[in-house]
Amino acid sequence: MTLWLRIAARAAREIERVDAWWRENREAVPGAVREDLQAAFQLLLQQPGVGVKVAGARMPATRRLHLRRIGCFLYYRVPGQELTCCRYGIHAEAVALKCSR
Repeated sequence: MTLWLRIAARAAREIERVDAWWRENREAVPGAVREDLQAAFQLLLQQPGVGVKVAGARMPATRRLHLRRIGCFLYYRVPGQELTCCRYGIHAEAVALKCSR
């Protein structure tokens, strides 16, 4: 099955915010956020079940993947043939998940 990647608007804003902070404050590896996201998306498109299920998520089947090097979580779900990135950030798990379809 081929999956299509969709990044929700909120997740895109969070990614931009974290990426901008990282580029300004982590001069040794300024591209780490983009590099780690690219690797994560490639992995998830091939093995969408690799992330941990999120208990109590508002949207069923929400999962998260920890990006260890940058210390962020990528929240996603797979409705049908679409991998949807719902949330992204360091403290994303502390915020109620609101994934758009």
